[in-house]
Amino acid sequence: MKIGLARGIHKNPFKNKATFGLNLFIHEEGGYTSLTVASAILVSLCLVFGIASISWLNSRSSEVQRVADAAALAGSNAVTAYVSVAQVLDACVLSMGITGVVVSAAGLVLAAVPGLGPAGLEVGQVGTKILEARQRFAQKSAEGLSKFETTLPLLVATNSASCIAANSEESNIEYVGCALPFPVSSQTNFALDDAEIAPELLSEQTEKMSEVSDRADKEAEAANEARDAGWRADCGDKPYCLWQRAETLAGLTPSQNPWYPTTDGWNFGIPLMRARAYYAARSAAEAPQNSTAGELTNSCARKAFYDYALSQVNNGHYIEQADGTVDISLPTLPRNTSEVRKTSLYTDRRWPCTMEGGVRVLHASTDCPGATGPSSGTSSLSDIDAGSASRCATCDMDITDLGRVPAASTSIENGFEYHWKAICEASENYEAHKNELVRFEAEMKEIAEDGADEFDKAMDELAGERPELCPPGAWGCVSVVYRGESIITPNELTASFLSGSELPQGAAISAAVLAPDEATAENNVISRFFDGLSSGEGLVGLPAMICELWGTALHAYGSAYESIGSAVGDFLGLLDGVLGGSVAADLREMLTDLAGSTMFAPTDLRMRKPVLTNSQNVFDKAGLSGMGEARRLIERLPSSGSPAELAAALGVEVRNELGTGAFVVAELPIPGTNISIPLSIDIGSLVGAS
Repeated sequence: MKIGLARGIHKNPFKNKATFGLNLFIHEEGGYTSLTVASAILVSLCLVFGIASISWLNSRSSEVQRVADAAALAGSNAVTAYVSVAQVLDACVLSMGITGVVVSAAGLVLAAVPGLGPAGLEVGQVGTKILEARQRFAQKSAEGLSKFETTLPLLVATNSASCIAANSEESNIEYVGCALPFPVSSQTNFALDDAEIAPELLSEQTEKMSEVSDRADKEAEAANEARDAGWRADCGDKPYCLWQRAETLAGLTPSQNPWYPTTDGWNFGIPLMRARAYYAARSAAEAPQNSTAGELTNSCARKAFYDYALSQVNNGHYIEQADGTVDISLPTLPRNTSEVRKTSLYTDRRWPCTMEGGVRVLHASTDCPGATGPSSGTSSLSDIDAGSASRCATCDMDITDLGRVPAASTSIENGFEYHWKAICEASENYEAHKNELVRFEAEMKEIAEDGADEFDKAMDELAGERPELCPPGAWGCVSVVYRGESIITPNELTASFLSGSELPQGAAISAAVLAPDEATAENNVISRFFDGLSSGEGLVGLPAMICELWGTALHAYGSAYESIGSAVGDFLGLLDGVLGGSVAADLREMLTDLAGSTMFAPTDLRMRKPVLTNSQNVFDKAGLSGMGEARRLIERLPSSGSPAELAAALGVEVRNELGTGAFVVAELPIPGTNISIPLSIDIGSLVGAS
């Protein structure tokens, strides 16, 4: 059967036939009637508006999921704020610890500088104050974070509920719900200051170092004074000195008689070598100046004294030991007859004797005119006093003649022995003070090593693992949103062609977790925090140095502290008075090396941002059944209530320990100053309009 209408010359097949009402829609001539056209338009409009109504219903039905997503993200924003605050506080505690330890160590370094003991104690006390402030700050920070974490579930619920309310107002659809943090309660260890560092770190060593350093300073000063006195007597005094007397009286060459215009390169071995050359030359050149018996006696006395002095100085020594001590033996020479009697000059049997008239007579020399009898060996001058020999009436040789030789040259400034005596006395003082100085320096080295060990232990304590934060919401925030059924389609879609329809009840669940934002790797939370501080402005001297060190330590919080070694070296390098080769310089280098070798655990400082995740991931972390827990939450969600009431209905008890205004977490003391900055949180801006 052919269906359709005839066209052209064909006749209408329905003409004169029963059409059963089709003629209402099809004209007898084969065309459409007006009714057909009107019906087609009406059906089309119904279909269009019906599809639009269905689209509207579908759109509004799925919107609850978008609201749940937004609520989960909003709830996680509160956790983001907490993480940022906690990282700042931990960074401040750690950087203050490093600063306090380094400043305390700087006090020990300064105390090791002779004469700077009081300055070292003062700097060490500054380090102690920084560590004490660190302890108080860590305690207050832990208390503030504890309150923050306690309030965090309420902040999550309030923030998410505010987001849901805003969506309700915008879409004119009533949504009810909130987000819950997982874990629900804190699992964080709030001991930000786990490092066992006593505030008085290194104070005992610094006090000891200051005391010993002060003694060493006095010994060093006395040793230098003694050395200067010895040099002046040897080379520096005008117009006379040992060098000048040796040149004038003995005619020594420059190689035998070197001159030192300053104390550089000079030591007490120089005058000892000069004295050996001098007495050897004087002994070799000694001869009577005339032929009288008295001059013969004087010449022999001088010769005997020179020989004795040469033997004494040949037995002397100057030794610098490997440990820095000195062993000096510059023999003192007799100055008068009384002292000559106490030497071998009095007892040596070097004087010739002859028998004169049956009496044994002692002579100055065999050339004595009075020596006419047969030889009777040799005797000592002590034999005259003992009666076993008699004094010659011609040469009159006696102990007094020998005593006059050193008496004259020791008592007047132009005598060689005058300056030798001053050098001997200076050498004794120098040896005593120099060796005491070395002993004190050795004690200082022991104290420095003990202090370095304490410093190393403290840095290792600070380098321990950073606190692992696990606040409410650390695993994620799950939002539950409910929509009622009283919503009908808009009149403009249904009034003319369709009957109104209600939007059915609906519920949705979503979850969000925190993820690091790669874009904030450089411009992280710590850099933003420190750049906002102006505490170091206008500071000079030690406070400025300390603030710069603290800033470096604070900035290095996220980089495993690779720059701490150089920062410590730079800080200690600014200390005045630390000379190379000293205990202080060695200690400074040791501390710098220890700081550079300390392995600090790196911290990820990228800022966290909420991202959506499958709620199953959060439930798995919490050890809950995903579908079962989601169903339970949806079933327990009431149709209305405050954020706290909604959270309580879902099984989370919340409370507010932060208040409603600005909450001061802790007062941040700026190291090395009396300045402190309140670290506060604006609770109102954190939860939005609630």
